Amino acid sequence: MKKPFLTLCVIVFGSLVNVNAQNLLAIPDTLSGTTFNLNLLDTNKVFFTGFTTNTFGVNTNYLGPTLFLNKGDSIHLNVHNQLMDTTTIHWHGLHVSAKNDGGPHIVIPPDSIWKPSFRVRDHASTYWYHPHMHHMTNLHAALGAAGMIIVRDTIEAALTLPRKYGVDDFPLVLQSKSFDANKQIVVHDAADSIFMVNGTIDAYLPTPAQVVRFRLLNASSERILYIGLQGNLPFYQIATDGGLLNAPVQLTRFMLSPGERAEILVDFSGMTGQNINLMSFASELPNGIYGALQPGMGPGQTIPGYTLNPLNGADYPLMSFSIVTPTANPVTSIPTTLTTNTPWPIASADDFKTLIFTPVNQGPTAIQGPFYINNTLFDMGTINYRIPLDNIEIWTLTNQSPIAHPFHIHDVQFYITEIAGAAPPPHLAGRKDVVLVRPGQTVKFITKFETFCDPMGMYMYHCHMLTHEDEGMMGQFVVECPTNVSAEEIIAGDNELILFPNPTVDKVTIKMNRDVVISSIAVYDFLGKRIIIKNNINQIETIVDLQQHPTGIYLFEININDKVLRKKISLIK
Repeated sequence: MKKPFLTLCVIVFGSLVNVNAQNLLAIPDTLSGTTFNLNLLDTNKVFFTGFTTNTFGVNTNYLGPTLFLNKGDSIHLNVHNQLMDTTTIHWHGLHVSAKNDGGPHIVIPPDSIWKPSFRVRDHASTYWYHPHMHHMTNLHAALGAAGMIIVRDTIEAALTLPRKYGVDDFPLVLQSKSFDANKQIVVHDAADSIFMVNGTIDAYLPTPAQVVRFRLLNASSERILYIGLQGNLPFYQIATDGGLLNAPVQLTRFMLSPGERAEILVDFSGMTGQNINLMSFASELPNGIYGALQPGMGPGQTIPGYTLNPLNGADYPLMSFSIVTPTANPVTSIPTTLTTNTPWPIASADDFKTLIFTPVNQGPTAIQGPFYINNTLFDMGTINYRIPLDNIEIWTLTNQSPIAHPFHIHDVQFYITEIAGAAPPPHLAGRKDVVLVRPGQTVKFITKFETFCDPMGMYMYHCHMLTHEDEGMMGQFVVECPTNVSAEEIIAGDNELILFPNPTVDKVTIKMNRDVVISSIAVYDFLGKRIIIKNNINQIETIVDLQQHPTGIYLFEININDKVLRKKISLIK
C-alpha cells in the first residue's frame, strides 16, 4: 500500500533526512575543449557537521567536473591517478576503441598518467565516467571518482531546448549511501539510507519558473529509483542513455536503474514561490527490485539489513526545487519533435546471442549473489564472445534470478526490441546502453558492432549493480577485424609485426616480416606492472617465455626503429 507522503517524512526519516531540504545543490564545475586533465584524488569532504569523510574525487574532493564534448571533435585526456590504489576510468556510453574504453584491462597504476584519445562519435546526450577496476569498481565509484559527460551535436543544437548549464539545464547525479558511526562511506551494505544529489544531502535548487532541463544519472551502487514529481506533476522525457527520443514523452513516473541516464523537461511556468520535491515513489515498485519493499520475489528472499532501511518500499524526496522568477529569454514551450531514431531491422541480424542470469547459490540466500551469466563468473583471461566487425546482433537477456539486474554493454548503443514479449514503451524506444531485466523477465535488443576492431581489445558486458559486477556478473567480448583490416592496436603501416601463438600456453614468438631488428621488449600484466624487460636484442625474431606467470592478458611493447608497437597476448593454462 502506498504510504502518505507527510506521514512518511515524519515516521520514516526522523533525524536521517530533514522534511525540508536545507543545503544548496552543488553544481559540478565544467571542462570543455579538446584536451582534458583529470586528476584522481584521495581526499575528504564534510557531508555532516563535525565529521570529515574520506572520499575520492576528480579535480576536487568528491565527484568530478562535467566534461563537454562536441560530436566530431578529436579529444585527448590526461588521467593522472593520484590515488594509493590502481584504478581505471571508463567512458560509460561512449563509442570508443577498446584501448580507449577504460575497462578492467586498461589499468592506471598509482602516480601514473593514462592518455586516451579518440574522436567523439556519439549523439548529443548525457554520459558519464567512472572507475572499472575488477573487484574494486564499487569501492572506487562509491567513494566519488565519477562525473558526467555531456555531448553536443548539430541536431540537438537546432532545437529550442534549455541548455544553459547551471541556469536552466542541470546535472543531477543521484546516489544512495551508507555511512558508519564515524560518517565514513560503507560499501557492500544495505543500509544506504542517506540520499544525495551531486554529493549534496538534503539538497534544494532555486529553479526558474519556466521550462527547465534535468539530466538524471543514477550513480547508486544498487538502488533502483522510481522517479516522479510531488503532486504527480507531469514532465517530458526527451532523451535516453545514448540520445534524443523521436519526440518528448509525457510521464508522471519512470524507473532509473544504476548506470542509466534520462533527460527530462519540466514546465515550472507560473509556479514562482512554490516548492516541488523530486521524489522516488519506491512504494510503487514491484517485488524483485532493489528499493522495493521486497527485494526478492517473496518474503523469504531478502538481503541482510534490507528491511531496516527506511528508503525501501517508501516514498521519499530526492531533493527540492524552489521555484524562483524566470531568467532572461526563457524557454517556455515543449518541442513536438526531436530527432529520428532508425533501429536496425530485425531481419538484418547476422547473429543471435542468449544470456541467462542465474544465482550461484540456490534457496533463500540466492538473492545475495554472486550471480552467473550463462553459468559462469567473469574471468580476466577468458574471451566470452568473438564478434565480427559490422555484425548486427540481437541479444536476448533472460533473468532466472530473484532480483532485477540492470544490464550494460560497452562499445555500442542498442535499441530494445522486446520487454516481456511486448514492444518497449515510448520513453525506452531510444538509444540505450543499460536496460533493467526484472526477475522472470526476458528483454531483447538489437545493436551493431561497428567502427572498431581489435582481436585482443576487450569490451565488457555486465550487471551495473556494482556489487554484482565486482562479484563476477560480467563477461567480455572482442570485435574481430576482417582479414584485410589491421587491428587498431597495431600502428598503421607496421602490421609486418607478428606475435604468435595468440593465445599461448607458455611462449610467444615475436617476428618482423622484413629486415627490421627488434631493439627491446617490455611486457606488462593487467595491473600495469612491468614483469619482463629484454634490452639490446638487435634481431628480427625473439622468444618471450610466460610460463612462470598466471593466466591473463599481457601487453607487449616492442621497440623498433625508435617506434613503440603494442600488442596484447592472452596466456591460457
